[in-house]
Amino acid sequence: MSLLAGVPAVLGAALPAEIPSPSVGVWHLGPLPIRGYAMCILAGIVVAVWLTQKRLEARGHRKGVAIDISAWAVPFGIVGGRLYHLITTPQPYFGENGHPWKAFAIYEGGLGIWGAVALGAVGAWIGCRKNGVAFRDFVDAAAPGLAIAQAMGRFGNWFNNEIYGAPTDLPWRLRIYEWDTSAGRAVVDAQGNPIIKGYFQPTFLYEAIWCLLLAAFLIWLGRRRPLKAGQVFAAYVMGYPVGRIVIENMRSDSANLILGQRVNTWVSILVFVLGIVLWRRFARLEQPTAPAPADARADAPAEGADGLNGSLGPDGVEPSPDGDVGEVTAPEDPSAEAPSDRPNAASGSATEADRPTPS
Repeated sequence: MSLLAGVPAVLGAALPAEIPSPSVGVWHLGPLPIRGYAMCILAGIVVAVWLTQKRLEARGHRKGVAIDISAWAVPFGIVGGRLYHLITTPQPYFGENGHPWKAFAIYEGGLGIWGAVALGAVGAWIGCRKNGVAFRDFVDAAAPGLAIAQAMGRFGNWFNNEIYGAPTDLPWRLRIYEWDTSAGRAVVDAQGNPIIKGYFQPTFLYEAIWCLLLAAFLIWLGRRRPLKAGQVFAAYVMGYPVGRIVIENMRSDSANLILGQRVNTWVSILVFVLGIVLWRRFARLEQPTAPAPADARADAPAEGADGLNGSLGPDGVEPSPDGDVGEVTAPEDPSAEAPSDRPNAASGSATEADRPTPS
């Protein structure tokens, strides 16, 4: 017991006395404002798209396809995240003394992850249809990157001095300043020093760590377990709410309540149940068609006008649709003109080979 009694003192000496917060969240390059919150969100998107591309390529998909799909998913996700925030926290915008035009001030914070994932999935589905990628393949590849992007986005809350818990004196306590949201910086005293509001639980950091652990688990799960397409994403849908429920109830910022619980707590419970439903649903579905190897796609001959691949049989005769070499009849007149290389009208009735419908 004597050894254990000294652990808190040793831990306190090893860790910093506090975690400082930035006193400035926006910098100006001439007329252009550079906001820490926006930079964290953009950096998270870049990392998520990069990791998703790597995971899609490992599944046989072409280079750049994640960017093409994300061109749909990201704008939908940003709009969905903002709509969720406005619906669940309408008072600062549409309540008494609210500022409706602030609904467009995304740079000040306020993106709900549930709305971002929901509407982002709609955009991803559209992008997958346009690029011939199975939707379940894409969301499986995107799930770890999405969790990492959430972790990076939480540091945007750090720049804005928001998303913190109850007051604390723990060694990793978070210093929070009195904040001027419109200016994007701490309020200062007469001497120009930022005014400290207090020291609080760094719930933004707890959630960031949880998201990184979840991303590592999803990568491990996909490599070590024989799963059906879509189940890694379903594991993300189940896993994130587990940590969010705990962290949500540690936060001290104001929130709307239902039966004494924060709205996001109830939503997290519903999303966890949805994850279970998706896991079981995807387990019963057939695997989507695997993409053709990149070298096979590059070497594939162009299709002819009749729907065949324009290839000739071993004797220089075009195969019939059933794969047999067609019968050749020599022209009766030796002086007759030789047939052209273009497929004749009779071969135009050949049907095109069936292809898997993109999911």
